[in-house]
Amino acid sequence: MFPFAVGAAPQAALVMDTRNGQVYLAEDADKQLHPASLTKMMTLYIAFQAAGAGEVDLDAQVTVSAKAAAVTGSSLHLQTGERISLRDLVIATAIKSANDAATALAEAISGNTEDFVARMNTTAARIGMTRTHFRNPHGLTADGHLSTARDMSLLARQLFFDHPAYFDLFSKVHASAGGRKIAHTNRRFLGAYSGADGIKTGYTRAAGYNLTASAQRGQKRLIVTVFGARSSADRTARVAALMNKGFRAALAQVEWVPPAPSRPKLPGHPAAAALLVSTHMGIKPVRGPQVDGTPHPKASRFGSVLDQPQTARLTHPSGNMGLLRPDSETTDAPLPALRAASLGGVSLGAMLR
Repeated sequence: MFPFAVGAAPQAALVMDTRNGQVYLAEDADKQLHPASLTKMMTLYIAFQAAGAGEVDLDAQVTVSAKAAAVTGSSLHLQTGERISLRDLVIATAIKSANDAATALAEAISGNTEDFVARMNTTAARIGMTRTHFRNPHGLTADGHLSTARDMSLLARQLFFDHPAYFDLFSKVHASAGGRKIAHTNRRFLGAYSGADGIKTGYTRAAGYNLTASAQRGQKRLIVTVFGARSSADRTARVAALMNKGFRAALAQVEWVPPAPSRPKLPGHPAAAALLVSTHMGIKPVRGPQVDGTPHPKASRFGSVLDQPQTARLTHPSGNMGLLRPDSETTDAPLPALRAASLGGVSLGAMLR
């Protein structure tokens, strides 16, 4: 039935309400398993954090090391000595799940992968990922490189709340990075499930097919994590079935309870608001959606808009918002699209490209 199916890997699953962290279903959710490329959610979390703190400029060019170019598995086919922007490394890590890009990104932020991995583990502990230990920034199988369905769901929720300006990146089916056209490894779920908007796949022989997924229907928003599916089709079907159960169980109206932000104050880098563009451009982030150029008083920073007309004009102070540089500064959007646009920090036109 599944020509690319793998042998049975240990399985686990968790269904979580993104809005308040409530768990609707847990199956071996605390069993330590191989996370595979779900690992890259932490690599990206730290990259977004570093950009927000002014540690790095996403438009800076870095030189690809021999170590990064030699990493096996899913790849952007980077060459030793190649020059590429941090922005393109982030895009390739999120969409292509490129191991070489994740390694180059880690080296660019921390100088070497060892120091970056130490930061990954410190951040995981701060978030409350109590049964996770990272050994690399990409997720290839390594002794002691383990996580759980619960911890990965917590990480996805933290990404959603702490870095809403970048979260839309996980919904892009196609993009370009380093002059290369790339396709999302999660495009099967994104294309098949109504309301899907992310987030990250993973596969190794030891792990099986993993997926942490995000979806919104109406006012309900869920995160589902599955470990150990037998194929990409199997994991899509499992996640869809669990999403359906979660949406049936979830109440339409619940109080949003954000997790505590993980924002360490780094030596020499004072705390700063998350950046939507490179640090040198001096553009302030949008504080929630704006209607006709004015911040909407009923809008939260996560895009939950109350008492809003069915259509409204969403504006940003610049066309260079987020990672993918939308061309349009203003868009007419129905309410559901307005929510999504405010979450991603980009215009509707960019979302539909």
